[in-house]
Amino acid sequence: MRYGVHLPLMDWDGTRFDIDRLVALARSAEEHGLDTISANDHLRFRRAWLDGPTALASIIASVPTARLMTSVALPVVRGPVVLAKALAAIDLLSGGRLVAGLGPGSTALDYEAVGIPFEERWARFDEAVKAMRALWDPALEPFVGRFYDTRGVELAPAPAQPGGPPVWIGSWGSSAGLRRVARLADGWLASAYNTTPERFASARRELADHLRAEGREPDGFPNALVTMWLHLTDDAGERADMLRRLGALLRRDSTELEGLLPIGPPGLCADLVARYHESGVERIVFWPLTDEVRQLERLTEEALTLVQGGATA
Repeated sequence: MRYGVHLPLMDWDGTRFDIDRLVALARSAEEHGLDTISANDHLRFRRAWLDGPTALASIIASVPTARLMTSVALPVVRGPVVLAKALAAIDLLSGGRLVAGLGPGSTALDYEAVGIPFEERWARFDEAVKAMRALWDPALEPFVGRFYDTRGVELAPAPAQPGGPPVWIGSWGSSAGLRRVARLADGWLASAYNTTPERFASARRELADHLRAEGREPDGFPNALVTMWLHLTDDAGERADMLRRLGALLRRDSTELEGLLPIGPPGLCADLVARYHESGVERIVFWPLTDEVRQLERLTEEALTLVQGGATA
């Protein structure tokens, strides 16, 4: 299993956003053997949210070998042409290290901000993915759909990766979502706070069936578990407080999150990671809630070292 880290884009505790903070976490991740740096995407949220593609671009030169990933970016909200242009630039400037994680998004606030009906997100998303591929790959025919039309639109400069970066699609594990992944994607992004090792394993088996139905081979089809909120602490009171605060932010019951996320002692984290390893997860992307560099150090030195078969490289 391999590991990555989310950039700290959300205002959790009032810590100032600055480039040094992003670079320090990205460099620490690479130094500790984590091979993926990820950025999520919101225009509006219940907290201040740093722009994801911009943040990802800002650390390119600081981590010369790490894979860069959006997890996920929002082609419907941003528009497929605008997002394809931005991600092509990130891929080009990074020397072809980008994975384009895409999803429709789950927050109506983003759609309100750009005047797109939230109920149209699924139909628009399916078209947007195809439109982005057509923009990245000149060998493909222009995409013409109900919502988008790439005829006459030339995207230059092109991404570094021929045909564009691989497209991984986010799905929480519904049958409709998994069919979409099988139909449109090069990889699957699952959401850590919306699944369990057991549910992931079941969804992975279902995804394999959908891939076969599309004439695609399940073996070798990659996956990752993202938005794995992290806070390692041996203090029971601190753990309860972090779960309460995260539950309020996500509008979820903190007792539900307690069993889903590595918030607590390193041994709890190691046990959860081991269970996901057994379920078939190939990569976990952690999101430290606070004190990111120190949390990353504790993760690699105190938790992941306990995971049998869970090496960071």
